[in-house]
Amino acid sequence: QVQLVESGGGLAQAGGSLRLSCAASGRTFSLYKVGWFRQAPGKEREFAAAINWSGRSTYYADSVKGRFTISRDNAKNTIYLQMNSLKPEDTADYYCAAGPIGGNHQRIDDYDAWGQGTQVTVSS
Repeated sequence: QVQLVESGGGLAQAGGSLRLSCAASGRTFSLYKVGWFRQAPGKEREFAAAINWSGRSTYYADSVKGRFTISRDNAKNTIYLQMNSLKPEDTADYYCAAGPIGGNHQRIDDYDAWGQGTQVTVSS
């Protein structure tokens, strides 16, 4: 099992930037796909971005495409989510998740390890 710990959340102004990090430990992290999901107050958890095991393929929700960039450093067992041009609607708890190779990168059920989440608040 992989253990995940997110960091980097906080308060930003609209138009600003934040970078989230997800540190992994446990089983061979480089063999997993990793995703970032977010959950706004009163809403369901939704897909934001994902990256395959090699880092060569990335996937984004339409709502963040062109503003967010996901990357991974397997040597450091760390995933990053660079968030630029932030909007108030990006306010949410952000969760890092890891799952086995394959499956659907956007589907919550295809991930079997989750971090505790980090809060992002964007003010207008």
